[in-house]
Amino acid sequence: MNMAKAKPAMEQLAVGVDIGGTGTKFGIVDRLGNLLYSSEMSTRKHKEVQGFIDELYANLAPMIEQAGGVGRIKGIGMGAPNGNYYTGTVEYAPNLPWKGILPFAKMVEDKFKLPVVLTNDANAAAIGEMMYGAAQGMKDFIMITLGTGVGSGIVANGKLIYGHDGFAGELGHTIIIPDGRMHEGTGKKGSLESYASATGVRLTALELLENSKIPSLLRKVKKDELDSKKVYDAAMEGDELAKEIFEYTGKILGMALANFVMFSSPEAIVLFGGLTKAGELILKPTREHMEANLIQVFQNKVKILVSHLKESDAAILGASALVWELK
Repeated sequence: MNMAKAKPAMEQLAVGVDIGGTGTKFGIVDRLGNLLYSSEMSTRKHKEVQGFIDELYANLAPMIEQAGGVGRIKGIGMGAPNGNYYTGTVEYAPNLPWKGILPFAKMVEDKFKLPVVLTNDANAAAIGEMMYGAAQGMKDFIMITLGTGVGSGIVANGKLIYGHDGFAGELGHTIIIPDGRMHEGTGKKGSLESYASATGVRLTALELLENSKIPSLLRKVKKDELDSKKVYDAAMEGDELAKEIFEYTGKILGMALANFVMFSSPEAIVLFGGLTKAGELILKPTREHMEANLIQVFQNKVKILVSHLKESDAAILGASALVWELK
């Protein structure tokens, strides 16, 4: 009796969604980390979270159809500021337009009729880095995202550290300078985020411009137009003040990284996000000040790597990677 050969099952795919403070990126990813379809939308357009989820669905549904239909999708992985892996909630996110505790995963599940897994955005980027990027094969590393804020994901013994409540890994809010600069979002003084983020670079620039007489191209820039990109452009033209801003930022970041190294002894620290585009301007002082602040047993052991995943892809890849762990 001739048995017709069974058709091979179509390969399963995952959806990855990265919710940022300003924009949301999303895409469909295969198991090898190939981003098959991707797009983005604004995070800030909708005052109510349900409106945001409806728009996300309107954008993603045609992509899912193109990829072979909902039957091929194993689930949706999401990274969001203050996203809680255990509860699927987004809680008191200072950078999002919706306040309080939001049952985000449940709302997305109800809309898409697919399993949803949610984590913090920096944790999603760390998973992306571990599966597809600079930390492949590493069991101990720390991912630091240097963007509007400073996010982090800590991997130890091959596992992401979530803590007892799902919120571990807020290294950006560790206090590096006691009674230092005020952080508007949290009301705390002297946190790493208030110095080593793009926002922090801008604040350092404003302080140096005010408190020094050094001639600088930045003196011609209007205060409300000054940002880390303008500081970078000036530094590339040899501007002394701009170079000093990066030197200072790297010093604070290096001191913080030394603390983090002594905490979990990672093989590497992977830096990711907009500020890494400044290259050696920020990496050189960061390395120097990290090593200078480490005790001998940790010196010259920890690599500082820059993520080689495309910035827009890493968090989508990481969020989608969460899906493969679903039963």
